[in-house]
Amino acid sequence: MNIQKFFSIILSSFLMMSFFTACKKEDNKPLVNELEGLKLATTFTNNTHDISLYTTSGTFQAGYNEIFFQVKTTNGNLVNNVTATWSPMMYMMSKTHSCPASAISKKKGATSTYTGHLVFQMATNASEYWELSINYVIDGVSYSVKDTINVTSTTYPNVVSFKGSDSVKYVLSLVAPKEPKVAVNDMAAVLYKMESMMSFVPVNNYTIKIDPRMPAMGNHSSPNNVHLTQGADNIYRGKLSLTMTGYWKVNLQVVDAASNVLKGEAIDSTTTASSIFFDVEF
Repeated sequence: MNIQKFFSIILSSFLMMSFFTACKKEDNKPLVNELEGLKLATTFTNNTHDISLYTTSGTFQAGYNEIFFQVKTTNGNLVNNVTATWSPMMYMMSKTHSCPASAISKKKGATSTYTGHLVFQMATNASEYWELSINYVIDGVSYSVKDTINVTSTTYPNVVSFKGSDSVKYVLSLVAPKEPKVAVNDMAAVLYKMESMMSFVPVNNYTIKIDPRMPAMGNHSSPNNVHLTQGADNIYRGKLSLTMTGYWKVNLQVVDAASNVLKGEAIDSTTTASSIFFDVEF
């Protein structure tokens, strides 16, 4: 055997071993759990698919809800090419209305999990209920599914509906902090304008001023708070300083792009609370 043929055989063997080693590493690559940290809230079913909806708590609550869902065929196969929209509807005794609803997109880093948020202005009760419709397209074919959902109340309301001095109706809901701490907390909220009972759109370029106070402790405030301003994802973000545990009233003022205060009052010696606020206790 000549030396050239010998090295050719060695090279071929090396490349083959590298190929199988790479395949083995790929086969052993750990699967990503796209539902980590989420709990099943409900499953909608039609003749073709099961749509499972998840939240961090496994429930839907009045206020802001980040919702995740997966679509499976009836034989259990996940579908990863879904385009979807949703339509929430509250059926009251005398009227019906919708609520703020974001667009639906694929969860970051996920293959078959989709996400968005809904802001329920009120909880379900004995005579009034929420129904959620999901319309979706797979490979050019349209499908739909709808069912009632249970929306529970929270200990402290975290959503405010109000009419501004501009005669426009707004919905403002707390997003974070979900687990407040004695610290300067990241704070977030969403603000929507009600165009009609069925249409809500995000409000752009406003400012949400905050003034946290402890009513039971002389109504003292805290340092290093940062008012909320809008980010590229339409969520308003700022900083909420909480200097001790207990009950805090986070007083709010909604200010438009022209610096007009549309709702809420500044706290001073005679005004101890704003007409719009979030309650936080920990």
